Amino acid sequence: MPKMKSNKGAAKRFKKTASGGYKCKQSHLRHILTKKSSKRKRQLRNKCMVAAADVAAIDRMLPFA
Repeated sequence: MPKMKSNKGAAKRFKKTASGGYKCKQSHLRHILTKKSSKRKRQLRNKCMVAAADVAAIDRMLPFA
C-alpha cells in the first residue's frame, strides 16, 4: 500500500485549530497597496478562518494535521 502524503501546498497555507477548523492568511496584501487604506491593510494582517464548506476538502489534503 502506498504512503499517505500531505498536500505540501496546503500544508504551507493552513494550520489546524484545536476545535477542528483551519486558519489561513487573508488575501489582497501582496501588491497594489498604494490605493488601499491603512485600516484595510492593517485588518488584512490578521488570520481568518476557512469557510465551513471548504473544511472537508482541506481535511483530505492534510491527513496528518
